[in-house]
Amino acid sequence: MTPASTQQDLADLYRHLHAHPELSFQEHETAGIVARSLKELGFEVHEGIGGTGVAGVLARGEGPVVALRADMDGLPIEEATGLDYASRARGVDRDGREVPVMHGCGHDVHVTALLGAAARLAANPEWAGTLVTIFQPAEELGSGAQAMVDDGLYDLVPRPDVVLGQHVAPLPAGMIGLHPGASYATSDSLRITFFGRGGHASRPEAAVDPVVMAAAFVMRAQTIVSREVAGTDTAVLTVGTFHAGTKVNIIPDDATVELNVRTYDADTLERILGAIRRIARAEALASGADREPSFEELDTFPILVNDPDGCRRTVPALASAEGVQRVIDPGPAAASEDVGVLATTVDAPCVYWILGGADPRLFADATSETEMMRVLAGVPANHSPQYAPAIEPTLSIGVSALEAAALEWFGDAVDRSPRRASDG
Repeated sequence: MTPASTQQDLADLYRHLHAHPELSFQEHETAGIVARSLKELGFEVHEGIGGTGVAGVLARGEGPVVALRADMDGLPIEEATGLDYASRARGVDRDGREVPVMHGCGHDVHVTALLGAAARLAANPEWAGTLVTIFQPAEELGSGAQAMVDDGLYDLVPRPDVVLGQHVAPLPAGMIGLHPGASYATSDSLRITFFGRGGHASRPEAAVDPVVMAAAFVMRAQTIVSREVAGTDTAVLTVGTFHAGTKVNIIPDDATVELNVRTYDADTLERILGAIRRIARAEALASGADREPSFEELDTFPILVNDPDGCRRTVPALASAEGVQRVIDPGPAAASEDVGVLATTVDAPCVYWILGGADPRLFADATSETEMMRVLAGVPANHSPQYAPAIEPTLSIGVSALEAAALEWFGDAVDRSPRRASDG
């Protein structure tokens, strides 16, 4: 693949990445494409940071250090978009299971747009400073940014004065969302294993059924947010997996539940996690289990805080980017992101925005925010097997937004004249 310098290059690169997703910390082919592209653009390139991370440095003398970040990993989802470039990839997850893999969160958009912005900025002589591009692994695990930092990212590249980035979402293409302050929630995931006593389905009295035990926990856990969290606080608890048994007429020995908690407040989080453990142990006791459940921490995401002053500075630049029709404040999101680690590690401001990626024609008849939200509810969202951003104008706007934001932070003595994605 060659550097994404034209609109057709962008589209071809995106389709290739979409068709060949890779799981977290396994982004070897993607990282290779990124590294080759950056080298062709004249960047100093560092590979294998934190496993599969890639960083590029383009120095233009004295001036600010501006970091642009994209994440690279896909998800264990069976794609159901029906697209001719749909993923048929398979991978092996961290539990050793073979799973389908899909770019169901739009990280292929992020990589493509950042390579496009890198090409545009490399071709623009009217800025001074240092551009750092960070292509991060394992955002879906919440550990990729920290892995790069722990592996010496900032010993290899200059410490940035600002970290900028974007995440595609099903807002209409042409719209950008940026919220100052706490913007993305913390996220903690747990695996709970309930231990029963297996037996024949015809003799449940001789067994302790872990399926019933785990099912009772799932239902009771759904009361934690509604009954134990104040109405003025925000929290989400989701049970994402439930695994038990091998055959219909066998009561298994154990059942495993995996769940996810999201909040904006550390005290609320600890209260919820405490309630989860209390209820799980209580259900095991109520069922007559011989053992308490086991608890395994999986993924953890820190809260993402967008620097308010940084947002105020960046909004006009985003609004002026080619193709951007409107910049809105969507409020805080319950989703989670680890990009903030790249900023907090060096005490730099973070500015991270939502890039609209839905076909704007779907919203053509929406004349109010209420109608737009109604349409939005019917558009497949991130992590859906049907999620498919509109290639254009999403990619061109994503490139322009990153370029415009970077030029703003490089200072006033830069050329901010609009550039089309088809420009070389």
